[in-house]
Amino acid sequence: MLELAADLLPLLEAGVPVAAVTITRVVRSAPRGVGATLAVTADARVIGSLSGGCVEGDAVMLGLDALRSGGVRRGSFGFTGPDDAIVAAGLACGGAIEVVAYPVDGDDPAVRDALRRAAAGRESAIDLDLGDGTVLGLHRRSRPRLIVLGAGEHAAALCRVGAAAGFAVTICDAWALLVTRDRFPEASDLVVAPPHEYLASLEAPDERTAVCVLTHDERLDVPAIRTALRLPVGFVGAMGSRATVARRAALLTQAGVTDAELGRLHSPLGLDLGAETPEETALSVIAEIVAARRGASALPLRSTGGPLHVDAARGCAVPTPVIAG
Repeated sequence: MLELAADLLPLLEAGVPVAAVTITRVVRSAPRGVGATLAVTADARVIGSLSGGCVEGDAVMLGLDALRSGGVRRGSFGFTGPDDAIVAAGLACGGAIEVVAYPVDGDDPAVRDALRRAAAGRESAIDLDLGDGTVLGLHRRSRPRLIVLGAGEHAAALCRVGAAAGFAVTICDAWALLVTRDRFPEASDLVVAPPHEYLASLEAPDERTAVCVLTHDERLDVPAIRTALRLPVGFVGAMGSRATVARRAALLTQAGVTDAELGRLHSPLGLDLGAETPEETALSVIAEIVAARRGASALPLRSTGGPLHVDAARGCAVPTPVIAG
């Protein structure tokens, strides 16, 4: 439910009755995992998704039934049993899901607070007592951070694409004229400071933090990259041509950056997509960041084997349960 916070919160604050349908168990393979939620209003407005389409209709009906009755409803969708008999709607991927549908109490202060935190991109958690002896535990991590150093047109495109991909984007540049809300409306934070000084002041950078250097000025690039490579962040990248990358590597070495530290640097930045526009370049950068974080090959899926989703590698094993009671 917390994944839908930005859309649910205005409805609940306006007093609109809403039911949520949450996946509690996955068998074999499914498009989305345990905890994924779809919400529905009494007039059948649908928010979110459980499967990308193949079981949405039945899930909506289950949610509407929960709204009408004011109680908890349960359902199973997909293929089960040795002969793959169909139970309700079938999942195209051949798996099965179990779900629970329940009215959302918009007057509950704990629900409102958890949704507000999630909508703001902060870490949020809540335990929902469904009233039938079941407690549904929901947790959502804060958004991963994308720190973009430099405020040119490529930075503006990277901010747009990064925010759409779920990152909390910070734009930092030494030139206040460039770091404006008009240029970066999707940014979570705008910082006017020398990039290396801002990086040195970061609070709690972690493996979910990515730093991309787009300043295009070696006087700024070198100290910023050197500082970033010595932080416990998950990704450090720098844009530039191959000639720029080679020259910058020599300058970084002269500045005391070790070979091991240089080995962490993704430069030239981005996957080889043949990108030409700033938006295409931004897409290639975000793709590389996601692939690096997941430890993925970044190859076309048709040239790889095995399960498409990480959870699918567990076969029929059930992920950590979210329900107790």
